[in-house]
Order: sequence, then C-alpha cells, then structure tokens
Amino acid sequence: MTQDFLTRRSRLASSSPITASFEFFPPKSEKMAENLWSVAERLEPLAPSFVSVTYGAGGTTRETTHKTVARFLKETDLRPAAHLTCVGASKGEVDEIIREYWDLGVRSLVALRGDPLNGIGSIYEPHADGYAYASDLVAGIKRIADFDISVSGYPERHPESADWQGEIDNLKRKVDAGANRVITQYFFDNDMFEDYLERVTRAGITIPVIPGILPIHNFEQTVTFSAKCGTSIPDWLARRFAGLHNDPETRKLVGAGIAYEQVMDLVDRGISDFHFYTMNRADLTYAICHMLGMGPQAREKKAA
Repeated sequence: MTQDFLTRRSRLASSSPITASFEFFPPKSEKMAENLWSVAERLEPLAPSFVSVTYGAGGTTRETTHKTVARFLKETDLRPAAHLTCVGASKGEVDEIIREYWDLGVRSLVALRGDPLNGIGSIYEPHADGYAYASDLVAGIKRIADFDISVSGYPERHPESADWQGEIDNLKRKVDAGANRVITQYFFDNDMFEDYLERVTRAGITIPVIPGILPIHNFEQTVTFSAKCGTSIPDWLARRFAGLHNDPETRKLVGAGIAYEQVMDLVDRGISDFHFYTMNRADLTYAICHMLGMGPQAREKKAA
C-alpha cells in the first residue's frame, strides 16, 4: 500500500462520520422518470440525510416537483426536501404549496429566491403580491409550520451581490428568519470556501454550512453553467480534462477523482457533511460516497 492511501484511510478513520445529501431535478419525460428512480434506487443504500428536489424557474416544474417528492415519500425510505422559490407566484399561491407539502408529510424545504423569469443575468423583479426574497419566504414558511429549512450560500458571492458585506447581510437575514442550514453553490477552490466560512462565522451565523459538491460528468457543460452562476473554473481543473472530449470513460474516472480529492481536503479542514449535485446520475456520486465510507458494507462493519 502507498503511504498516500494509508494516510487517507487514517484520516477517514479518525474524522467524524461523513454524511451527505443529494440533489435531484424532476424528470421532464417518462424516460427521464425511469432514469431518476433507477438513480434513487442506486443511491438509497448510502442513507443520505435527505434528498432535495429542485423547482424550475418561475415554478415551471411545480407539479412534477410535487409528484417526485410524493413518490420519494411513498416508495422509498429517503427523506425528501422540496425546493420552493419566490418567483412567479403570489404569497397565497406559495402558502398553498407549503400547506400541501406539510399535509403530504414533507417536513423539509429548500427556500430560494429563484432566478429571474427571463433567466440568469436578467433583472430580478419580485412578484407584486409575492414573497420578495428568500428571507421573506423563510419567515412565511415558519409562520405556517415548523419545517426544517435549508437556504443557499455562495462561497464566491451571488452574481448579483455588489460586495461581501451585502452578501453576508443577506445570508444573515435568511438565518434570522428561521433557516436551519446553508447549502452552498458548488465550487472547486476549497480556500474560497474556507474564507467564506470565516466571513459567516464573523457575522455570528452558527447554523451548519454544507459545501455543495459537483462531480463533473461533462466539463464543457460545467464551464458554461459556471459562467452563469458565478463559479470560477481553476486552470488546474481545465488541465485535468484536456484532451478527453471524446473519451467519456476516462472523463468519468477523472471527475470522480477530482470530487473525491476535494472532499478529502475538506475533511482535513474539519468538514464532515456534504451536499452532492447528482445531475440525476448515480455513478460518480455513488463511487465517491463509497470511498468515503458511506457504502452499506462500511456501515455494516461499523455496526459490528
């Protein structure tokens, strides 16, 4: 065995048990639905703390998000957290959705402002009769029922934030309104995440801040989306995927390796809880979590 392997194994053995949550998006077709449930079946044995289901821009996936969450409750042991946004709906309409989720048995929500109706980069305009911002939505949810609420955080600042003071002030408003945890946008520079944690701590925010991890399946698509959401792509990351455009199998191995390295470095920095953006694919997320000791065989060994 190499010294590096032994060191990593020792780090995992001595650290707090690693936990994770997974994000899915609602399927747009029957074929995509079949794929999602295959992915969920594959990942369920990892016993995630919860699985979140996204909500399309302007509420465009309201019905499919609800159906997906309902199916998770009915057919799996997974704990679903439904995404909810402020965009394109009145307070009355959003409150109705919140009550429907509570009556369904959902106890966790992810409260977001949401992207502007005309897409990322356009000007956000609150609904005239709606919740204006995520902090307002969190307060509205808490008035209705005692949901467990996750909110978003941005280690590189939200694209619309003018400065760090405004960024952290906005996060604190969400926390003061009743948020239970922060889930961050994905990032690839752990130093930036550590700097973000320091800013959050200095602001007196004490709820958990969960790093978002994106295992890369398609580097070109990741670059395009990252430019829109404000995530930087380090030069070293681009070099890892250079020349692999027509080599999907190697890309997959590289993507898993990069995400595993990132998580292990965060473990060294004291982090033990992670949120994986699965892109409705199980392969990389399962492999990474298994290496981190989350697989069923690892849990059986610990129980023994």
